[in-house]
Amino acid sequence: MLAVHQISSELSVLQTPAICTWNISLESTLLDLPLYNCQIELTQQAKEVAQAFEENSMLPGVILTNMGTFVGIISRRQFFEKVNRRYGLEMFFKRPIEVLYRFSRQELLVLPGSKLIVEAAQQSLYRAAELVYEPVVVEVAPQAYKLLDVHQLMVAQSIIHQLTNKLLHQQTQAKLIQTEKMASLGRIVAGVAHEIRNPLNCIWGNLTFLLSYFENLLQLMSAYEAEYPEPCSRIDALKDEIEFDFLQEDLPVTLEGMKWGASQLLKIVNGLHNFSHMDETKPVEIDIHECVEITLLILKNRFKNGIEVVKKYGELPPVNGYSGQLSQVFLNLLVNALDALTEYAADRELDTECADNWQPQIQITTKVVETAEGKWAAIAIADNGPGIPPENQQHIFDTFFTTKPAGKGSGMGLAISYQIVTEKHGGQLKLRSQPGHHTEFEILLPIAGKT
Repeated sequence: MLAVHQISSELSVLQTPAICTWNISLESTLLDLPLYNCQIELTQQAKEVAQAFEENSMLPGVILTNMGTFVGIISRRQFFEKVNRRYGLEMFFKRPIEVLYRFSRQELLVLPGSKLIVEAAQQSLYRAAELVYEPVVVEVAPQAYKLLDVHQLMVAQSIIHQLTNKLLHQQTQAKLIQTEKMASLGRIVAGVAHEIRNPLNCIWGNLTFLLSYFENLLQLMSAYEAEYPEPCSRIDALKDEIEFDFLQEDLPVTLEGMKWGASQLLKIVNGLHNFSHMDETKPVEIDIHECVEITLLILKNRFKNGIEVVKKYGELPPVNGYSGQLSQVFLNLLVNALDALTEYAADRELDTECADNWQPQIQITTKVVETAEGKWAAIAIADNGPGIPPENQQHIFDTFFTTKPAGKGSGMGLAISYQIVTEKHGGQLKLRSQPGHHTEFEILLPIAGKT
């Protein structure tokens, strides 16, 4: 008995799903397309194949079997090409289809159902010219085959091409908007840093003079006391009133504290100034450790819940690049690590079975590594958080991909970081993660002078 049906049992033999109803995405496989299952034994007559083609105008071909085992196919084009020749009807029509098959055997393109549509379309087009429009055999299960019309495959490929162009346009627009946002923020930060720097420099400079002046005054007081060891009672009373002995000891300490605070503020201003260089046009030599330290300083208020930072700095030569953009990369990676650890710590507090001595930690390691391409400055930022599931790792650098709740992540941070490292600096950004144990991002940057 001849069986003719499509992969969906709800569709009649004469129907094919409208293109607009196809659920096509960039990751769609052959199983997402209309597949045809028309099987006939080699011993059956060719006229039954003609009947199948007549009943279903979309049927691209039939599958030939020998006692239920797949043997090959005969396409619609092959069948009518042979039958319509002179004496074709007399030769083939009332004979077993095996006779016609002997004259039309050809190389088949057999693909698994899990094959991506894009890859299948490429393989189909790479066939010999006379085979390009032949159906594709799809293995939907072990030893189970169905046919795919190559024209429908090309339509699906066209849809994916349009989706790809649309996605690339969205990604380009998003990156342009993000870049403009960062450039605008950089200009604002540069202005704020400049406004803070001027009075801060004044404070810093005057504190240095003030310490010097105070030492001079103390020398003068010592000289007076040496010259007049027994001052009048009024001067003794004033010294007691102002606690002169305590003042001599505490004022230098106070001034040194103010100087330290001003120095910390100056570091922050320098860090803000560094982040403002988002629109740099020429690469310069960069001290990676300084870049990392400035980023850590800016994020200092985020290091809560006992999160420890362990630094394992090696000797690193300068690298050529854009300090503002690299600072953004370090910022993105550190913020992701902090978010992961904070969330993981909260989950562990709710889990009564977590009774170990786990402490949240971020480890920053720098060293020079040598590969086949040359020497690189390697910066690894690792955390001992929950890790990243394998299904998410392959998409981690995709634009718009995020696992954070709505409003807390745009999915742009790692995508832009990857672009900055690879395209702007000719480097590499790698992910290593073991779910339940750790996550590490490693940045490889060409060492200054490397071509």
